[in-house]
Amino acid sequence: MKGIILAGGLGTRLYPLTKSVSKQLLPVYDKPMIYYPISIFMLAKINDILIITKPEDKIHFQKLLEDGSQFGLKFSYLTQSEPNGLAEAFILGKDFIQDDSVCLILGDNIIYGQGLTSMLEKAKINTESSKKAVIFGYYVNNPEDYGVADLDNEGNIKSIEEKPKNPKSNIAIPGIYFYPNDVVFKVKNVTRSSRGELEITSLNELYLDEGLLDLYEMGRGYIWFDTGSHESLKEASDIIQSFEKRQGKKIACLEEIAYKKGLISKISLEKQLKKIGDNAYSNYLKKILN
Repeated sequence: MKGIILAGGLGTRLYPLTKSVSKQLLPVYDKPMIYYPISIFMLAKINDILIITKPEDKIHFQKLLEDGSQFGLKFSYLTQSEPNGLAEAFILGKDFIQDDSVCLILGDNIIYGQGLTSMLEKAKINTESSKKAVIFGYYVNNPEDYGVADLDNEGNIKSIEEKPKNPKSNIAIPGIYFYPNDVVFKVKNVTRSSRGELEITSLNELYLDEGLLDLYEMGRGYIWFDTGSHESLKEASDIIQSFEKRQGKKIACLEEIAYKKGLISKISLEKQLKKIGDNAYSNYLKKILN
């Protein structure tokens, strides 16, 4: 399975922070925002990742992430001239996906919780073996701001809507999606919405109509942030800081995940520490080594 991170968009809700900096390069407490979706791919054992950015931002992502080998990953980069909807990722990324299944994560989504790794692995296996698309559900107080899933008593999806005025449920759909390889063909059947975009909800509806869409609900032990506003960006930073301070462990530390999963060697991590220099981040990684 391959991974795609959408790291484009205008970030207008975060103006003026995003006037000269991509939203996904902004800090969420002590790490760039894009570290968090990358960490989700690493937990799911997805190591070949395409990052889609605005043309003017590509060089900045490459400077930050390079080719990914320092994390035991492989990064490719592609530009999106203007945001035409989330589903366009599978049109732009067709040559990257080739014959593989694919997971799409939005670059401004932060997901964390006990059991996340097993849930990701379950979704991956389901998509690869059953050829089903898998989305996630998360209870929110403001479902009208998101894609919303209406479920029956057994947790099966009855319908999904994009930012409905009168939501049928409080189950929002976070920005992480698993699809079989046929997504590159199905996306051609998605027509533009009234907003002029290729909506991910429309793509999910195609799978739902065929009985090929599963939803895994994330319970109370999870946190999910769509860090597209000043309030949510600050709240996410505050919670990450609180977790790390209380537990003494970092969230989405890519070098740590790579080392513990055997993606990089001790020697490789030691070389990276020399490049990082002496700071709180490198001191934490030194503790991991010791």
